[in-house]
Amino acid sequence: MRNPAALACLLTALVCAAAPASTTATWEMNSYRDFAAGRLTGLSLTRDGRLMLAPKIETLFASDQPIVWSLAQAPDGTIYAGTGHRGRVFRIDKSGTASLVWTADQPEVFALAVDSQGVLYAATSPDGKIYRIQGGRAQEYFAPGAKYIWALAFGPDGALYAGTGDRGRIFRIEGAGKGEVYYDTEQGHVTCLAFDAQGRLLAGSEPNGILYRIVAKDRGFVMYDAPLPEIRSIVPAADGMTYAAALGGSMSRRALGGVPSGSGVPSSVSVGATAATVTVEASAQGGVEIRPKPDAARPAAAGAPPPQPAAPMLEVGGVEKSAIYRISPDNTVESLWSSREENVYDLLVRGGEIVFSTDGQGRIYRLSFDRKLTLVTQTNEGEAIRLLASARGILAATGDTGKLYRLTEEGGASGTFESPVHDAGTVARWGRLSWRAEAPAGARLQFRTRTGNSLRPDRTWSEWSDPVGGASGSPAASPNARYIQWKAEFSGAQARGPVLDSVAVAYLPQNTPPVVKSISVTPQTSAAAAAAAAQKAAAQAQSSAAYTVTVTDTPDAPAPAASAGTPTQAVGRAGGEQLQIAWQAEDPDGDRLAYSLFFRGEDEREWKLLKANSSDNTYAIDADALADGRYLFRVVASDSPSNPPSSARTAELVSSPTLIDHTPPVVTLAAPRPSGAQVEIEVEAADAASPLRRCEYSVDAGPWVLVEPVDGILDSQRERFLLKLGGLAPGEHLVVVRAVDLAGNAGLAKVVVR
Repeated sequence: MRNPAALACLLTALVCAAAPASTTATWEMNSYRDFAAGRLTGLSLTRDGRLMLAPKIETLFASDQPIVWSLAQAPDGTIYAGTGHRGRVFRIDKSGTASLVWTADQPEVFALAVDSQGVLYAATSPDGKIYRIQGGRAQEYFAPGAKYIWALAFGPDGALYAGTGDRGRIFRIEGAGKGEVYYDTEQGHVTCLAFDAQGRLLAGSEPNGILYRIVAKDRGFVMYDAPLPEIRSIVPAADGMTYAAALGGSMSRRALGGVPSGSGVPSSVSVGATAATVTVEASAQGGVEIRPKPDAARPAAAGAPPPQPAAPMLEVGGVEKSAIYRISPDNTVESLWSSREENVYDLLVRGGEIVFSTDGQGRIYRLSFDRKLTLVTQTNEGEAIRLLASARGILAATGDTGKLYRLTEEGGASGTFESPVHDAGTVARWGRLSWRAEAPAGARLQFRTRTGNSLRPDRTWSEWSDPVGGASGSPAASPNARYIQWKAEFSGAQARGPVLDSVAVAYLPQNTPPVVKSISVTPQTSAAAAAAAAQKAAAQAQSSAAYTVTVTDTPDAPAPAASAGTPTQAVGRAGGEQLQIAWQAEDPDGDRLAYSLFFRGEDEREWKLLKANSSDNTYAIDADALADGRYLFRVVASDSPSNPPSSARTAELVSSPTLIDHTPPVVTLAAPRPSGAQVEIEVEAADAASPLRRCEYSVDAGPWVLVEPVDGILDSQRERFLLKLGGLAPGEHLVVVRAVDLAGNAGLAKVVVR
């Protein structure tokens, strides 16, 4: 934070964010990460989170193709652009006039080069060939027998060098049809080429991210073995430093997105004596990512530098996707920048800074050698694929829509910033929009808002509002809704425009009612009853302890002691049973809840209160307090503990009917009657509260045997049964009949058969 007021504002925002839903909340943006999530047009963003007018950017050329893959500049300043996925080459002259030079018979033109005489060379893929284009005519110049040609570069000796895939070779071409393999990297692809100040060839590879220095045919040295799979761009500086951009998500895979199926790089490539194995996995952003297996074999190179301690990295954001490295003449390596969100595609070195481009809305960054980062501008395209320094400024070629942008040194006079969409969680009433900014004389900064109830702004959203009042804040003039977005409009004289530090929007979310999700009613034994039962069991165990009788024939035998008798043990219904009522509820806003519990009999009209304003979500009552019958329980949840009475909300849920049945069925047995070799006993069972569920009998305390009802279906509270007992031995027999109701209560009756 830059001043005490900012700190106080942040503390206020944090308090609001932690408060319940009906309390005013604040959405504040004040950091690099906050602003980088928005859409910048004509603006720059510094690392310390300040928005300001950017250098002027203009569209120099629109190819009407999906992507511009390659750029080259002729000695006279003419610019050439190679495109995909229809394989065209365009010429843009000094006046900015564009014309189609050539259409290839292959879909991609990944590389271009211009010789010292201004003659253009173009490489096509996936059937890799190099063409010489002069006077509007293209002739095949060299066919390396490779599937892809990723890079072209003219050397100090006037020869043309080509980096290819999918066998990772570099070709040296001296003339039409005259070429040879100059160096075999034993990698899958050679992705970029450059010559340093001493005329040595530098090459980057994929999938093991190795940077080579090649001093002669078949003589190479590993300058750096990067932790990322692909070296995407190499820039040698005049002072001997070498700068390289590396990707974690393979650019060669991205490039093949428009190539016909069946022509892509194999997901596992083995070349020569040392194998480079790649694993293709789905990435979190969609598409595929190529990564080497841990400890995958890599080409050994004599004199390779030992691993260097990692330098501090400037993180843009969460596993590393891309990085920029600086390799010193003594082969030590520094990581100047890395990102977990963006892929870096190309870079330039100018004076004391690096200019590089990424796929984050086609952004262009400036990074000083002391690691001060500025988001210079963004093209708002899918990616900025190539950069080219020209006399007319920096040129950026983009993908998703194949365009060529020019970034000039002249400052822009206007720009806009559209914030990301903020979700209030529910429909909200919008309060003040306020900001902190510096606005020199002649500069102007104004804000507008719009709202809607869909996540992405569309035609259902409100229009942009009229400008909001002064920096101290005015209510946002947009309808109540769940989502909001603001826009800042910058204008001012060159290099003296406004500088925006932070923006805050206050809002009051609509209080959302709680939700009661379930109610359950279960019987359980109370703690007191359980303790009493345990005490009684212990007493019974003590009274039934073994005793000893002593018999003697001496005349002095003691008189027999008086008999204490043998008491009868009673087995009765367990007492102290309770009903446990439990419920589950939640509040979408995270508010604290208070509960009220009611009940009524199914044949009653009014609810009776059991418990009010409770924070617990369980309640137990004595089961005997409710007579036999069917009962309903109702839970009312209120978020009043977290909201004022005027805005508190409630929700309720009524349970399904709960049967309370304490009384066992009544079982009536008729006198046994002989029937041939059998004995028949008529049984009638009836329950006052619930249907019968089972009837069974036992003879002489033997196993229980189920009995079917006379009508064949056990479905009512009163049923008749007929027992037919056969094979009884002569003598007396005890027959016990047991009927069980829906609540599990058992009624018994007995009869003696003689």
